[in-house]
Amino acid sequence: MSRNIVETIVGALVLLVAGVFVFYAFAKSDRTGPDGYEVVARFGRIDGLKRGADVTLSGVKVGTVTGIVLDGKTYQAVVRMAVSSNVDLPADTNAKIVSESLLGGTVVALEPGGDKKLIRANGEIQNTQDSIPLTELIAKFMFGGTGSK
Repeated sequence: MSRNIVETIVGALVLLVAGVFVFYAFAKSDRTGPDGYEVVARFGRIDGLKRGADVTLSGVKVGTVTGIVLDGKTYQAVVRMAVSSNVDLPADTNAKIVSESLLGGTVVALEPGGDKKLIRANGEIQNTQDSIPLTELIAKFMFGGTGSK
């Protein structure tokens, strides 16, 4: 009987530690909650971009990619992003797909323009730049070409 009590106590402690870990992870995560707003951008190529990827401005995370779908009419990737509410994006903001590093993932980098008009919730970033495949960059550097035939 005492063995069952010990197993029950150990099991309860394991569950308690797991619960504390989950609470800590949610408390420390940098996610855009209800105080943020969503915007969309359309790209011809988004090589390697995934849902949950960072959205950065001047190298600082300001949001997260919340969804990616293909527009069946234009064949463009429509990227939905949640942006922190304390970040105002001018209407002429530029969004581009970039690699964090040679080994890192892909992020959406925002470059604000100078327009006084702002992009509102569910608005669209009109100025976009597609991702450039690493193989094309290497070929251009090595051979002076575009890397495509």
